[in-house]
Amino acid sequence: MSKDRVVSADKMMNRAKGPVWHKKQKDQGIIPKGLRGIDKEATWCKSQAAGWVYGHGSFSLTSHKHPVLGCFVWMRNSANEAKRMWLETFHVKDHVDYIAMDSKADDADLFREFKRQRKMNLITSCRTNMDKTTPRKKMIAFMSKPKHKQIYRERAYKVEPMQGLVKDIFELDRCWMRGDANNRWLFAAMGLTIQMHQLQAFKQGRSTWNIKEQVLG
Repeated sequence: MSKDRVVSADKMMNRAKGPVWHKKQKDQGIIPKGLRGIDKEATWCKSQAAGWVYGHGSFSLTSHKHPVLGCFVWMRNSANEAKRMWLETFHVKDHVDYIAMDSKADDADLFREFKRQRKMNLITSCRTNMDKTTPRKKMIAFMSKPKHKQIYRERAYKVEPMQGLVKDIFELDRCWMRGDANNRWLFAAMGLTIQMHQLQAFKQGRSTWNIKEQVLG
């Protein structure tokens, strides 16, 4: 097993409680007549997997060495997850060698600053047609190394399933509550609950994935 300390980051979109407020109407501040119970603070975002989602985002970090949830916190659905990754990794900069994220982190400046300020290597998926400048060429060459390709492949079965575990246990196909503040504390509580039960399972030599029964009692 590699001695490198690797974590993966990911954002998950969670549908808002209540009806959808269509983007054009939300941008104009128009609430259609008869439409009640809208989460006015939810935002729109699009992903290749889920398409357009009106709701709240959650951000996670997961270690590649130990299958435990590093963090699970609220973020605006429309916010940039690469920027959130930069903020959330400051406190672990002395304990991580590689940080992996999907193509949303494909940014040469971010790649450079992780190395310069954090002594961390960003691993992501690069747009190969964006290779005109020297920094981009160096970044793409770095990502093309077999070791770094392997780290990127690992994130698909490290952080993504961990977000899915939280979603499954707490039935987060749709948010429980409306509003930024409510979901901020609720997501934090969910994350802490998962961490507590995973720590207990780890100490007892049990699977840190099979904790649903313990969490729900």
